[in-house]
Amino acid sequence: MKTVFIAYDQAHQENVIEALNDTNVRGYTFFEQVGGRGTKGGDPHLGSHAWPSMNSSILTVVEDEQVQPLLKRLQKLDDDNPMLGLRAFVWAVEQSI
Repeated sequence: MKTVFIAYDQAHQENVIEALNDTNVRGYTFFEQVGGRGTKGGDPHLGSHAWPSMNSSILTVVEDEQVQPLLKRLQKLDDDNPMLGLRAFVWAVEQSI
């Protein structure tokens, strides 16, 4: 199993949920407002007067075979909207209950 952490501009919300649904990812934890600044450019999302926009994030644990289809969908979403910002990170799950 793998953990996938997805951080994205809030404008991506519906499309990220659609990507999860379309790749049969059922369980996830959603963090509605998270701040941050991307490494590749774009504006910070800090919820401040100077940088008012915010990100959201999702943490999900999926079967290994679900990772690539999900990342492919997310990559397309990011490619289609490069100024909004979307990142996904994957790491191994050692144990769960």
